[in-house]
Amino acid sequence: METINYRQIASDILAIVGKENIVSATHCATRLRLVVKNHESIDTKAIEKVDQVKGTFFNSGQYQVILGAGIVNKVFEELETMSITTQSKADQDAYVKSQEKGVKAVMRTLGDIFVPIVPVIAATGLFLGVKGVVFNDNILGLIGLSTEIFPPYLNQLVSVLTDTAFGFLPALITMSAFRVFGGTPMIGLVLGLMLVAPQLPNAYAVASGDTDAIMVGGILPVMGAQGSVVTAILTGFLGAKLERQLRKVMPNSLDLILTPFITMLVMSAVALIGFAPVVHWLEMGLIALTKGLMNLPFGIGGFFVGATYPLAVITGLHHMYVVIETSLLANTGFNQLITLCAMYGFSNLGACLAFYTSAKNDKVKQTVMGAFMSQLFGVSEPVLFGLHLRYNLKPLYVMLFSSGMGAALLSIFHIQSNSYGLAVLPSYLMYIYDNYQLIVYVLISIVSMVLCFILTKAFAIPEEILVED
Repeated sequence: METINYRQIASDILAIVGKENIVSATHCATRLRLVVKNHESIDTKAIEKVDQVKGTFFNSGQYQVILGAGIVNKVFEELETMSITTQSKADQDAYVKSQEKGVKAVMRTLGDIFVPIVPVIAATGLFLGVKGVVFNDNILGLIGLSTEIFPPYLNQLVSVLTDTAFGFLPALITMSAFRVFGGTPMIGLVLGLMLVAPQLPNAYAVASGDTDAIMVGGILPVMGAQGSVVTAILTGFLGAKLERQLRKVMPNSLDLILTPFITMLVMSAVALIGFAPVVHWLEMGLIALTKGLMNLPFGIGGFFVGATYPLAVITGLHHMYVVIETSLLANTGFNQLITLCAMYGFSNLGACLAFYTSAKNDKVKQTVMGAFMSQLFGVSEPVLFGLHLRYNLKPLYVMLFSSGMGAALLSIFHIQSNSYGLAVLPSYLMYIYDNYQLIVYVLISIVSMVLCFILTKAFAIPEEILVED
């Protein structure tokens, strides 16, 4: 087995980037992240020839070198011994935020709000999937049993696992938004709980006509904000801003009690009586529009979503999808959007296999296999930047088409997950709640991978990887 010389890798990268060109360095799970004075002076071709380097890109003031999980940690450790200024990831993230403006800044903020929530929603989806398997007469019938073997109270107890996260989702989002916008997360949590307080008429019950909203002054309807993601974000944003302003003017002796008191009093009134009903109505329209697009005849909408989502990932705009996915889950219980978007991961696997079986260069094979393993568990940067954008874009075009075709088929067969946050191999767990959903999803994911493999082999293999060592 070949031994990797991490010190040599660090030394080679440092020599090409230029020690005097590096302002600071840090790393994430797969990438070495360098803040540099002049990224245009860096010989990217030379960087990409360094052992274990799978690609590079520049974004928001950072020159990022893709090395892969595990490798990047060891290379960074070697860099630290070479008198390079290093920073914590939090410090460099703060720098990156200062460099981002407009849409990119909004997308990063949304990502910061939702990333901590994703594991909870993903876990809830798994609970739902397991419940769908265990409490299933067809499956239990295979071993001569039925759901009658379970005591009546068991379903109620299991519902605690499956319903809590979605039932109190606005509270989780409001708390996370308070944290991101500089407020006190516990104040955000309580405000979020107020949005879905049991004393308020349930928004879904009001929408279905089962109950009436509370009419303030006979004019303003007030109800719970169940499923309203945007209401939670706005409450977190405005509440955190209000809290920060209050702390600037509040006497120290009163700050501990009066600041939370005024923040919660004002924001509960502004949210529930002010923008919550309007925002909920707008969200319902957005969900209806999204579902209409995804279910256009002949899979046209599915193809559009599947073919454009990888471009959103490359540009960093994919965080907006999480907002829509969360709204879909909260209001319908299912997430068709992530299902359509997921096909690009399987298409990437097909592209990697095509490159690996075609390459005559051992270094290219190593790079491709590292990218394949990363993509297998949902990390796509090594494939996107190390293959698709590195080799004249032809592999990218093929991948977009393959991803679109897979998504079109999924749309035609009405496949949808019950969660989000899981990609490629782990994503199969989001469909175990229903045999039909799981089987069709597995088959179409394989079709997407095979299609991309064949088309990449036929039309998108660059000549430079066919040159032998």
